[in-house]
Amino acid sequence: MTSLVGSLSRSVLRKPFLVPVQWRCLSAVAATESAGENPAEHFDIVIAGGGMVGTTLACALGKNPRLSDRRILLLEAAPGFKQPSTATYSNRVSAISKGTHRLMKAIGAWPQIEATRVKPVLKMQVWDACSDAQITFNYDDLAENISWIVENDVLLASVYRQLETVKSVEIRYGARMESCSLMRDGADASTVQLSNGGRIKCELLIGADGYNSLVRRTMGVDNFTLAYDQMGVVATLKLGTAGGNNVTAWQRFLPTGPIALLPLADDMSSLVWSTTVPEAKRLLQLDDGEFAAAVNEAFTKSYPRNGVVDDVMKNVNSLISSATGQRLEPAPKVEGVVEKSRAAFPLGLGHTSTYVGQGVCLIGDAAHRVHPLAGQGVNLGFGDVQCLADILAEANYSGLGLNNLSQLVKYEQERLKHNVPVLLTTHGLQRLYTTDFPPIVGLRSIGLTVTNALPPVKKFLMNYAMS
Repeated sequence: MTSLVGSLSRSVLRKPFLVPVQWRCLSAVAATESAGENPAEHFDIVIAGGGMVGTTLACALGKNPRLSDRRILLLEAAPGFKQPSTATYSNRVSAISKGTHRLMKAIGAWPQIEATRVKPVLKMQVWDACSDAQITFNYDDLAENISWIVENDVLLASVYRQLETVKSVEIRYGARMESCSLMRDGADASTVQLSNGGRIKCELLIGADGYNSLVRRTMGVDNFTLAYDQMGVVATLKLGTAGGNNVTAWQRFLPTGPIALLPLADDMSSLVWSTTVPEAKRLLQLDDGEFAAAVNEAFTKSYPRNGVVDDVMKNVNSLISSATGQRLEPAPKVEGVVEKSRAAFPLGLGHTSTYVGQGVCLIGDAAHRVHPLAGQGVNLGFGDVQCLADILAEANYSGLGLNNLSQLVKYEQERLKHNVPVLLTTHGLQRLYTTDFPPIVGLRSIGLTVTNALPPVKKFLMNYAMS
């Protein structure tokens, strides 16, 4: 943990990005165009990557009245957009925070999300498999949502619907970037080279092209990465009748990693199970009945306990028993698995040393990657969207231009304040809860139990995580 903090401390300090070999001088580009060879199209802003974050940014920029005079191009490598299925749930979902909820309402996408499929989360229950420690998050009388569970496909489709009404934004499908050259010295534009031979020049290039971002690699910046040697197993699960009013998110920390059930409907939940690579592969090979049984066992299995830890926890619980009357409720029983809904993906951490450069910036997974245990990954990306859209709108309105480095640095500084603490917290929790070493189990159990007995602290943590 100490080495990670040191590495991140060094990585988040601003430093100029290296001059990559892809850069070309403006005169060479002009000479090529004057000779009639593959003339470049011109846009004010090019967004590389049409996933949830990139598409939402295009919509937020296009709908901002202070950017109405700007032409925006969204590049998506996929051949076209697929509408979400109305018959089955997707196995990739996101826990939408209040900040993301406000953003979706601001761009007009939330009514479409509500009209399709969304499930509010009113309560979250977290507990440790190696002790009796637990914590429950909810507002008084369940009067307010903690978050909303939305399928990624549903969210993306709703944002695309809004983009259809934005005249200043053009979406180009099947547009795979082959390379890009960035601004420097006297050059007044960045250039994107597409695999089909097309070339595009722009005042600002935004990398929303994911963890393996080509834009980030072209910038030449340092990118701190750490593989967890874990995989996240996802699936769509059918609940028994005991599921009832399914408005609780359940998360249990196992010695191998957390397992979580997120509500999709009263009789359906989405699974996110972080575990070792061999165990993830084994789970994918089970038949549906065996897999459902494995999930139920993971939520109910008794793991070996340490006597000293149990004694300490009994004393802690006796001291604070009057402070909280909450009791552990059992997670709903899983009765089936939606066919072909199981999948797995590798887990890791990543953070780039610099989010911005002259005429270029990074958002979402291109800039940062976190463990899914706190459900913050996509919300960090949407936070980037809101912050960058506000700063670009103000810069354009003030006549400072879209590629003004001092304005882009404001975006970077603002987002570092939020992204780095979340990244460090999720990494610390991942390390803290993937061990059954008794002293660590004891310390984390005391911390969880004491926090659960302090409502103001819980409310602060809940509001910060989902703001």
